[in-house]
Amino acid sequence: MTAPATTPTPASPLGVACIIGSCISLQLGAALAVQIFPHAGSWATASFRLLIAAVILLVASRPRFWGWDKDQWRAIISLGLSLGLMNGCFYTGIERVPLGTAVTIEFLGPLTLAAVLSRSVRDAVCVVLALAGMALLGVNSYSGYPLDPVGVAFVLSAGFFWALYILASKRAGSSVPGQGGLAVALGIGGLVLMPLSVQGSAAIFSDSRLLALALGTGVLASLIPYSLELIALRRLTPAVFAIIISLEPAFAAFFGWLLLDEHITAMKFTAILLVIAAAVIQTLSGRSTPFRRPLRRQRHRKV
Repeated sequence: MTAPATTPTPASPLGVACIIGSCISLQLGAALAVQIFPHAGSWATASFRLLIAAVILLVASRPRFWGWDKDQWRAIISLGLSLGLMNGCFYTGIERVPLGTAVTIEFLGPLTLAAVLSRSVRDAVCVVLALAGMALLGVNSYSGYPLDPVGVAFVLSAGFFWALYILASKRAGSSVPGQGGLAVALGIGGLVLMPLSVQGSAAIFSDSRLLALALGTGVLASLIPYSLELIALRRLTPAVFAIIISLEPAFAAFFGWLLLDEHITAMKFTAILLVIAAAVIQTLSGRSTPFRRPLRRQRHRKV
């Protein structure tokens, strides 16, 4: 049975708060994930974070998946595949491309989606502001050295799967009640990456420290953010979500300054302001066109 969908609105305070919480949690989780890369590799790290989050959420939600129909299973499988491929490609990309540049490139996915789904001048202005901020962040983080083309290709792929994840998460959140659908999708995403992470998985299991880091990464980088984003996508249209999620690089810059002593230049600060402006305009705006095609007016015959 399909659960009734919450009417999406751009100014939902809970939806915006969930996105902010997701951005913060993801950055804290990334700080743990980078410590696993040298020992287990990117594919094993991505797979474990998804599987650990899936186990915790399956125990907590106890989904009755045996009662799902074909449409619900299609939605969950699509979400799981997009989750797995998005995470695997991004982690593999940041092994070869600087993180700041990688985040900028990856955001081409959701920003392109926002542009395609935009239905008003306000939406278009927000997309332009967010894209300008992403461009400035990319220029600021670029070190002057040639970027690894393989790394760029993986990050671009991650951006593509991120756009698919937004649409798939919206569909899954509308068709499957609670967090059970996300729990199964996380498991599917983790299992999809397992064939590429056998050797790294053995390294994680053989080291208690790596296992603890993987557990923390799973909670902070998968369980919390994806749960919050599922709640947000039940209250925001995909176009608005794709714009407001652009706050993530701003949080990345802040935590880089706070935890890693990374310097925030004037250009980076300007970029952050542009991204925040796009998010604030969407958050404070009025009613937005729902994510659906308008119904054609029916001609009424005169009696």
